[in-house]
Amino acid sequence: MQTRKAFFLVCAAAASAGSLALIGQEAPTEAPAGFTTPPLTQRPQPATLSNGLPEPTQGVFGDSFVVDQEQFERPHDPTNGLGPVFNATSCASCHQNNVTGAASQITELRVGHLDANGSFMNPTVAIDHGAAAISGRSIVNDRATCDQAQERVPSTETIQAKRAVLSTLGDGFVEAVSDQTLLAIAANQPNQSGGLIHGEAIQVPILESPGATGIGRFGWKDQQPTVLSFAADAYLNEMGVTNRLRPKDTTAVCKVTTDPEDVPDLLGLANIDHFALFIRGTQAPPPDAALAATPDAQAGQQIFESIGCNICHVQTLVTVPAGTKINGGAYVVSAALGNKTFHPYGDFLLHDVGTGDGIVQAGPADTANKLRTAPLWGLRIKSRFMHDLESLTLSDAINRHKGEASEVTRRFQGLTAEQQQQLITFLSSL
Repeated sequence: MQTRKAFFLVCAAAASAGSLALIGQEAPTEAPAGFTTPPLTQRPQPATLSNGLPEPTQGVFGDSFVVDQEQFERPHDPTNGLGPVFNATSCASCHQNNVTGAASQITELRVGHLDANGSFMNPTVAIDHGAAAISGRSIVNDRATCDQAQERVPSTETIQAKRAVLSTLGDGFVEAVSDQTLLAIAANQPNQSGGLIHGEAIQVPILESPGATGIGRFGWKDQQPTVLSFAADAYLNEMGVTNRLRPKDTTAVCKVTTDPEDVPDLLGLANIDHFALFIRGTQAPPPDAALAATPDAQAGQQIFESIGCNICHVQTLVTVPAGTKINGGAYVVSAALGNKTFHPYGDFLLHDVGTGDGIVQAGPADTANKLRTAPLWGLRIKSRFMHDLESLTLSDAINRHKGEASEVTRRFQGLTAEQQQQLITFLSSL
């Protein structure tokens, strides 16, 4: 069918789905879904499948999705850039459960304090017996390559929080959702909730496009707008590996390498490029189709929508058309990611639901007690819930929702025991 020129955006099933579609554009197709990135260290080595994302052809042999996954799972050591302070030796050390790229039980530590004016301040962490310090960030790394570099939380840092590792599966589709879609969802939420719910979208720098900004959507504070920016930041802050977008280490104590440490390989790709290709190539987390088809799960989905969970946990989003330039023009969306429908059950916006950690990162001061809505896709392979992993049951996680979500929680508490269990059954199918 010949496509017509798209003139304006409209909400498609805004009340229940929150997705956007282009008038006159070909109908979007369903994004491939599956847990298709089993660890490559398993023997015999299982098959790993991408979503069809094209791989770069530069270099001697060209790239492949398996090579990208190998780099994601590759352990680092001090000779190739690990540390001096770090949380994990590889991306997969944290992002692996059942398959590579998924969330796990790992948490990271964030701290800070308020100044005399009540503004959030990052800590200054003394190391090397006070001879050096690490400052300018809220994260405190749990590990170090030598005892002199080991960080410890100063007693001055009265704001303390643990944050769960987030799943990266399907984030290529999340990246390919337009900023306008997220802004439209935020604008519509007060109408859906009687003014109680209003997600906040923040503009953050796109590291690969100096001077450009985009709506943050990755990290608990929406502190990163693109997959590549997220990769560069994680390499520095989680592994201590400097790269072209984050070229300076947090400390020189015990450092044995020269910055930047992440340099191109024989394919012409740095590790952060392989990271981005792997994440962009992953399929969407799939639901448990058999459980989802049961009467209890289907009834639970209706309850999920009727009490208002779907206002923030938006079921369906649609990506921009293939060929669209995003990320300040630094990235062109491929046919594997463009014009796709996917089901994250999240709006990727910041909300105050009463569990905020008090940390301010990329956003304004009002985001201190706001966190990104946790996407619910892949929930069935998690054993702990909420941003701090302190909820061990889904019922507890729901009951912890306050603030903007207070009315939704009240409605949940007003359900019969059977209805509550049907809702839990639906959530367990995601």
